[in-house]
Amino acid sequence: MSDQFELLAPGGDLESIKAAIIAGADAVYCGLDNFNARNRATNLTFENLSGVVRLAHQHQCKIFLTLNVIILESEVPALVRLLNKLVNTDIDGVIVQDIGLFSILKTHFPTLDVHASTQLNTHNEGQILFLKQLTASRVNLSRELNIDEIKHLAQFGHQHDVLMEVFVHGSYCIGFSGLCYISSVRNGSSGNRGRCSQPCREQYQTTEVGRDYPLNLKDNSAYSDMAALADAGVYSLKVEGRIKKSHYVYTVVDTWRKQIDSYCSNGEMLTDTSRLYTVFNRDFSNAFLKGDINKNMFIDNPRDHAATHFSNIYSCTSIDDVKAVKKKLYDTKTDIIQEVERVTENLCVEKLPLDVKVSAVEGQPLSVELRTTQGLVELKSASSLVAAGKFTLDEEGVTKWVNSFANADYQVNGVDLSALGSGLYIPYKEQTAIKEQVAVVLNGNKPLIAPVDLAKPRKATNTDVGQNPHLYTLISSQSDLSLLSEPDTTVYYQLPEALASDLPKLVALFKENAQLLPWFPAILIGENYEAAVTFLEQVKPSRIVTNNSGVGYAAYQLGIDWVAGPQMNIINSYSLACLKEEFNCVGAFVSNEINKKQIKPLVKPDNFELYYSIYHPITLLTSRQCLFHQTVGCKKKRFDDKCLRKCDKSASILSLKHASYVVDKQRGAHNALYSQENYLNVDVLNDHSGLFNGYMVDLRDIKTHTQIALEKPQLLDAFREQLKGDVAPAEIHAKLAPTTMAQYKKGL
Repeated sequence: MSDQFELLAPGGDLESIKAAIIAGADAVYCGLDNFNARNRATNLTFENLSGVVRLAHQHQCKIFLTLNVIILESEVPALVRLLNKLVNTDIDGVIVQDIGLFSILKTHFPTLDVHASTQLNTHNEGQILFLKQLTASRVNLSRELNIDEIKHLAQFGHQHDVLMEVFVHGSYCIGFSGLCYISSVRNGSSGNRGRCSQPCREQYQTTEVGRDYPLNLKDNSAYSDMAALADAGVYSLKVEGRIKKSHYVYTVVDTWRKQIDSYCSNGEMLTDTSRLYTVFNRDFSNAFLKGDINKNMFIDNPRDHAATHFSNIYSCTSIDDVKAVKKKLYDTKTDIIQEVERVTENLCVEKLPLDVKVSAVEGQPLSVELRTTQGLVELKSASSLVAAGKFTLDEEGVTKWVNSFANADYQVNGVDLSALGSGLYIPYKEQTAIKEQVAVVLNGNKPLIAPVDLAKPRKATNTDVGQNPHLYTLISSQSDLSLLSEPDTTVYYQLPEALASDLPKLVALFKENAQLLPWFPAILIGENYEAAVTFLEQVKPSRIVTNNSGVGYAAYQLGIDWVAGPQMNIINSYSLACLKEEFNCVGAFVSNEINKKQIKPLVKPDNFELYYSIYHPITLLTSRQCLFHQTVGCKKKRFDDKCLRKCDKSASILSLKHASYVVDKQRGAHNALYSQENYLNVDVLNDHSGLFNGYMVDLRDIKTHTQIALEKPQLLDAFREQLKGDVAPAEIHAKLAPTTMAQYKKGL
């Protein structure tokens, strides 16, 4: 590894991990069977994890384990059992998304190095400070950031001892990571659980501009941007691809290894990208990194672009020419596959052999000799053996005892009992003591860390919810400020993502309407995050709701009460406790991704409030790209700050799997994709009576297919009656149609 960069490679299965190691990766990130964001990858078992770590370390390569999903309450005991084992391995770090898991690691497993996953969508200073407080030593930045934004955050990270990690090769997502719910809403396969079914790669009904794959982006490659990444101070260069095959991993990692070494040794950058185009790709773009978010980032083909690329390179003009290119590609890939098999065939991850000899002689200590690849170690009991008539050492019992020496690294290969005398006795506790010494020896002479027994969250002693939880509503237009006069209703106002441009007007608006509560969006980049902090300082609101942890951190520092919004993906009690204890958070919205059964075990801390959104347009994804280029068309070739501030459009797209989506762009907001049907869930009112302090009704003017039969004041009246139990659920459904509550039925 160079002093400047770490090359971080994907490892979706054992063969890919071997390929990455031998190709020159400085580190590999991989997952186990559970708790990782690539469930479609083959992944590892815990049985071969230690062998993988050992192999990697032999090649000066690190192994980071992905635990990068949100964790259900019911899964916490199994997760803690896994952590109790991981803490006694030589794993180099864990990659985490869930806030509750961060807290568990910080409190109970401080020896594990913690990295913040791309699923946390980190793009501002406050988020970095938030994650640092949760002991993250490095942060994977949002893929949508440009090099200037990356440089600013990398330098900020260095000032606060947090390293920055950037994806430099592999798939681009059309939506911001961690904020994409399209797969979750459609079939319960959440991207926040590693089960994304990739609806963005599907074919859609041909759009007005003639596109069949309007959400499909080219792949990311910063291969020519080494100098910019070095100047920015980026530490880890990350390759995406844990569902890719070993020949892909080998080719990409080897190519990047050569590029990094060339740049770091003599400042020269290689320019030949033919090997990168040989393995799977959707063509390449570095437009996000360049800050040039243009329509050429899209490609109307989600499959392998390799043959098309080389057909263009060789100026193929006939079917036979194309066939010849495909034949050459096939032969080249076959050669790569065979090369990978050859260079990895002797890489072993099997358990190491352990030979044990037990000697028992009357009047002498019990002796246990361990022979490993590291040499010979002899252990002896504290007292001497004595003759006895019963409870003596026998071959069957000693063999069983010796076989228990096996662990994740070693298997007992041979047991020598030729020197085991008969009719001899030693206290059982001394056998146990030797077994514990053996465990230390086989753990690299490091004491084993005792397992943690994590206590269940303690239920709040104050039950102040009452029979009539409060109603909240969300608006985004000043024309709806009249709703402030609605009885028993609190109004949130959605702040724009382009907050900096309208900051003075918004500060004035909130100072004039002190009862209006600000609702911060999930995406606040650069000057817009700085504007959010300025807003808090100038307005000093009594309370805020934020979907951005960086704003939550700023509120915590300023002593402002804050509530975690629904896009912070809170689904377990440990996250709730962490928010309160670490950041003085006063409440949180429970994620709409979980169902009745998954909500039921939630325990809120003392003096902490829980909220739930019972009606809202469903944001499927939020994108920094323009979603109109490929749908209804756009005169501008690229998306810029002016587009963010001023554009407002709407369109629809229809998947060939008969799913219709609404493309919507509000002024001051990024492009977003919405479900055609709004979310409506009044079942939750009875299902979890007494749990929630308040329920939210989203009345922003998002143009979905849901029709509202009432004016907004009358609709709020209907919801207030619903909260009191004065009307049947059917009545509210009659006022709003069509709607869906599929997420609540399916859960995670």
